[in-house]
Amino acid sequence: MAKQPRAWQRMLSGRRLDLLDPTPMDVEVEDIAHGLAFVARWNGQTHGDYAYSVAEHSLLVETLFSRLEPKAPAKWQLAALLHDAPEYVIGDMISPVKAAVGPGYGALDDRLTSAIHIRFGLPAALPVKIKRQIKKADRISAWMEAIQIAGFEEAEATKFFGAPDPSVMEGLSIVLRPPVETRTAFTARHADLLEACT
Repeated sequence: MAKQPRAWQRMLSGRRLDLLDPTPMDVEVEDIAHGLAFVARWNGQTHGDYAYSVAEHSLLVETLFSRLEPKAPAKWQLAALLHDAPEYVIGDMISPVKAAVGPGYGALDDRLTSAIHIRFGLPAALPVKIKRQIKKADRISAWMEAIQIAGFEEAEATKFFGAPDPSVMEGLSIVLRPPVETRTAFTARHADLLEACT
């Protein structure tokens, strides 16, 4: 009988997260923040002295979501912050790679998302309207990233990500900072939102 391949990841917290059957008990925000702060968006193909991390992107998406939905309760802001949380263990695959990998990637992402949501008091699956608004904020963030740090012309970014409402982005810019700073900012924002949910 063939030996089953290892399907769990050991986290710095000491947790062992089973990727095929993740449980909320094995999810810790410190692991998420650490992992996301060291995962580069755009496969690292960005200008600047630091990679633009998924943690930094998540902070921006939560800000944009809050501007799009100013009356949204804290739990949906938390969902926006955690929208890419599974990438702390599966990395940030660019869309063409996700398409090449096929439906297995989506299923893995869904299992991890459910465990993460349940761990922090969110529904395993978000309401469609909230998911749609988070996706809108995600696309605005991608547009900003594309033109500010990934070398896209504005017309090209608009072709791929749509034309964002300039008022939603007012006063915002892409932040590049050391991973440790981003990790701290992500953890602090998570704590604030979790407290606001109670």
